[in-house]
Amino acid sequence: MTKRVPFVCYASYARNMSTAGQRVKEVRKRRGLSQRELADASGVSLSAIRKLEQGERETARLETLRKLAHALRVPTMRLAGEQPNKEDASADTVDRWAGVREALECPPVVRGLDDEPPTVSGVRAAMHETEPLFSGDHFSALSVMLPALLRDAEALGPEGRSVRVRLLQLAGWLMVQTRQFKAAETALERALDDSADRLEGAATVNTLCWLFLRQGELGKAYDLAVKWADETEPRMSRATPAELSTWGWLLLRVSAAAVRNSQPGDAEDALKLATAAAVALGREYAPENDFLRTFGPTTVKLKAAENAGVIDRPDMVLRIAERVPVFSLKPTSNNRNRHLLDVADAYAKTANYADAFEKLEQIRAGSPEWLPNQRYARDILGRVIQGRRTLTAEMRTMADVVGLPL
Repeated sequence: MTKRVPFVCYASYARNMSTAGQRVKEVRKRRGLSQRELADASGVSLSAIRKLEQGERETARLETLRKLAHALRVPTMRLAGEQPNKEDASADTVDRWAGVREALECPPVVRGLDDEPPTVSGVRAAMHETEPLFSGDHFSALSVMLPALLRDAEALGPEGRSVRVRLLQLAGWLMVQTRQFKAAETALERALDDSADRLEGAATVNTLCWLFLRQGELGKAYDLAVKWADETEPRMSRATPAELSTWGWLLLRVSAAAVRNSQPGDAEDALKLATAAAVALGREYAPENDFLRTFGPTTVKLKAAENAGVIDRPDMVLRIAERVPVFSLKPTSNNRNRHLLDVADAYAKTANYADAFEKLEQIRAGSPEWLPNQRYARDILGRVIQGRRTLTAEMRTMADVVGLPL
């Protein structure tokens, strides 16, 4: 009797055969390129391409795949597949945020007869008191305070909808920051389901697109941002500042997804429209003092520099940076700190290691709890260390701070 092979074995085999290396090899052959010719065209080392295609490495960094995709004239996701190299949280991070994840994913705790029920005004006041902790990246305090606040907001019922949506938006943003991706998606989808109007919904979608970008789900980020940008596009002659800010941010998400997916024309078009929205505003503007939605000419410049970094143009990053008034941004601004990482990366790529390290130190001084969660910072510091013969004590300390592997 012939032994029947379970279907799951075939599925597993298909997944194994469909590695990033196999996809690179297939497309390279279709383009008629040798491995060396692909290395010369992409800037990726010949040894890295060989290891990838031979299966010595199951996948590659998204930046590497983007370079290969650009040289092969295909979208990045053609090489990466659906889920390229997600950033997982460390064990310490998982432990720290266990209470928040439980509050987001589990039903509210049943209160005793003697427990005082929460009120909308009380939860709203508590939320307002914690907002500076979010904008200031005070992760330690938030990991302690947020679980109870989330449960109280959930217990409010329909009358607490607006408070609950805002808190879920903040919690979702925080979970993305700390690479708690499943919990982030749970929070943001709940916020979107409960949103009362398109601007409130778009504020949630903005963070949801960022979540997809961090996960490498470029197609999902692009499609979602395009859909909501189309739906929220205002008439420029009568647009309110809140409408311009909302639309502008969605366009920046379109541009970010497109540039990472080797769609330079779409990225540039979206950035031009975002620039038009910023010019119409004429200044940095935060609807309802919401730090997550601050948008204006400076924000657009920051994202233009980020795009330049993605396409490996450190010279362009540094030119744009000269026109960015970083001094006007709060040290805890995540957009400001991300920009400083882009500048540090540009310096490192041009072998200006001292200036690159100075930018990392600048971020650490202003946002010590934000920096350790940035894989990008580890990559930059790794490049700095490779370029130096000896390390200073400060560099060794920084390596510990950002979690650079030994």
